[in-house]
Amino acid sequence: MSAAADPKRNPEDFLRKAEAAERTRGRFKIFLGYAPGVGKTFSMLSEGIRRKGRGEDVVIGVVETHGRAGTTSVADQLERVPLRQIDYKGTLFAEMDLDAILARHPQVAIVDELAHTNILGSRFGKRYEDVFALLEAGIDVLTTVNIQHVESLTPRVQSLTGITVRETVPDWVLDRADEIVMSDLTPEALAQRMRRGDIYPVERVERALTNFFRRGNLIALREMALQRVTRAVDRTLDDYVKLKQLGAHWTVAERIAVCVSASPTARDLIARGALIAQGLHAELFVLHLDTDSDKPPDAARTLEDNLEFAVNLGATVVHLKGSTVAEATADFARDQRITQIIFGRSALAGLKKYLYFREIARFVSAAPHVDLHIVTQETP
Repeated sequence: MSAAADPKRNPEDFLRKAEAAERTRGRFKIFLGYAPGVGKTFSMLSEGIRRKGRGEDVVIGVVETHGRAGTTSVADQLERVPLRQIDYKGTLFAEMDLDAILARHPQVAIVDELAHTNILGSRFGKRYEDVFALLEAGIDVLTTVNIQHVESLTPRVQSLTGITVRETVPDWVLDRADEIVMSDLTPEALAQRMRRGDIYPVERVERALTNFFRRGNLIALREMALQRVTRAVDRTLDDYVKLKQLGAHWTVAERIAVCVSASPTARDLIARGALIAQGLHAELFVLHLDTDSDKPPDAARTLEDNLEFAVNLGATVVHLKGSTVAEATADFARDQRITQIIFGRSALAGLKKYLYFREIARFVSAAPHVDLHIVTQETP
């Protein structure tokens, strides 16, 4: 009997085998938390057990249970690769044994605490480098990280909490993840877990609740984590939209664009766009169509100042190419799935007014999914 005629097999089996044959790099899944104790390690281990139940070969490369009974009981259900003992200045340190995992070559490796710094004598300086070695070997990796360890956010976290963050993960590491899942718990529920002694020993509880685990800190950290997950979801959607050639209306996060010229009034438009973006936690783009009118020294200097102002407000500056502002801006809005756009308008009259609104109509026709803001400006 041929494999295709085997009644025990179904099309999904063949699809999974074909996908596995084509895929050489392992899949990278991150369980993201906003504070210790939200359950990310437990969730990671639970997924490992589910995968083992489906017949996948799963091992623990390293896990930190912190003495929590529930986490320990779940971890005990999976095979562990013994840690490597490294002598550093007369003291033995236990680190994940990357070479042993590669030799064992499971389908899935569980690697806790992505931001960990390895002891001197390890093959790599950071645990995330170990993770990429596993991925390149075709091994799927499940891992965990807290939001305070994301490099770009550590200054905000330190300012907010007063706690120095010593171990970080570059943002690009999270951007390489195939999937990011947030292990979520309300601040109130987390504080309750803390008081029960589920996270730290009872004698440390009150100190923790009045420092890092203050309610205001937890709310802010949770918001940062939610924003990061939204960004990951939107990036995944970007890839899907491009692959399937779907419409520009497919979006999750807000994206704001501001069209500017070499006029001094452009700064007001940029500032307004920045305020909207800040309020919506949105990406901000400042667009300029390069034309001959920008070449005179005064115009070029004003334009440069405008664009520098935009960068200082956190915007991404884009120089458009095209025959008209309407056409070039609409193309960009569709490609980047812009949700809101801002145009400026001076007190025009006669033919100039007619030409301006004709271009606006063309833009709206070409990019109907975009919310349009027209801001009237005084002529300088």
